[in-house]
Order: sequence, then structure tokens, then C-alpha cells
Amino acid sequence: MYNPNHIFLIGYMGSGKTTLGRKLAARLQCDFIDLDHVLEAQVGMTITEYFAAHGEEAFRVLESSVLKNTPYAEKAVISTGGGLPCFFDNMEWMKQHGQTVYIKLNAKVLAGRLENNKDDRPILRHKHGEELIAFIDEKLAEREPWYNQASIIADGLSLNAERLEMLLNHK
Repeated sequence: MYNPNHIFLIGYMGSGKTTLGRKLAARLQCDFIDLDHVLEAQVGMTITEYFAAHGEEAFRVLESSVLKNTPYAEKAVISTGGGLPCFFDNMEWMKQHGQTVYIKLNAKVLAGRLENNKDDRPILRHKHGEELIAFIDEKLAEREPWYNQASIIADGLSLNAERLEMLLNHK
């Protein structure tokens, strides 16, 4: 069940899970899996389209199923959706099946990263400046009880693939 070679990256949207995950997987010479992309391939539509057609509850059920039923290689870095750890038993499942890494950033930094990339993120589309920061801050407060259960909590500001590999090796 537990496989230390399965590394689940968690954190809020814009924290760098996909970018860092790709770089870490290349460094570790293993597979990289973006669960959002796996989900989109399975349903034949974007997450935004699925959300609009079926609602959040159906999306969260599907997202949990994708997490638990995707066949992972023996060694893999897995990027998760920002809300995935907070629903059902997803966080517990990830902890039982591999290492979990929370890429932690504050709301202001996240807002700066997300400000110009909101078209793919409908929940943020009409929020700007202080309103966006406040929204992200509120969401972080809701999600951090799950995020903080990660086996590694890494400061996203100073994190790169080399540093993350070092943190994983010292766990």
C-alpha cells in the first residue's frame, strides 16, 4: 500500500504543483502525472466544462475516483487539484499510499501568480487585487487543516526540484 516512491504534491492553485512536479519527476527519472489532466482525458472535457455541466459535488466524486483508481508507476510524482485533499478521505488515502508534500504560499503571492491566468479558473475570473487576495486567504484558511497533514510542508517561495528532492530524502 504505502510506496515512498509515490510523491503527491498538494497546495492551492498557482502554488507550482505541476511545474515543480514535472521538474522533480525529470530529476528523479520517474513518471509525472497531473491528476487534473487524467480527469479531463477520462471525461473528454475540461474541468471548467465538467464543473459547469455537473456541479461541484459530481466533480469531487469523480476527482476522488481518479485519485484512487489511476494506475501509478512504481515511481511517480503526482500533482493533485487544489481542493482534492479536502474532500472524502483523499488526504488520508494519499498519506497511506505515498509521501505528501504541501507547497505552501501565502495569499498575496498566490494572487500575484494567478492574476493573469484566471481564464482557466472560473472561480477567480471576476476577482481582482485585494478582493482576490481576500478570497484566496479565506480558501487557504478552509483548506489548511488538510494541507497541514502533509508529511512535508515546504515553503513554495524558496522551493525548486533540487531542494524538494533533498527534503524528500531527509524524511
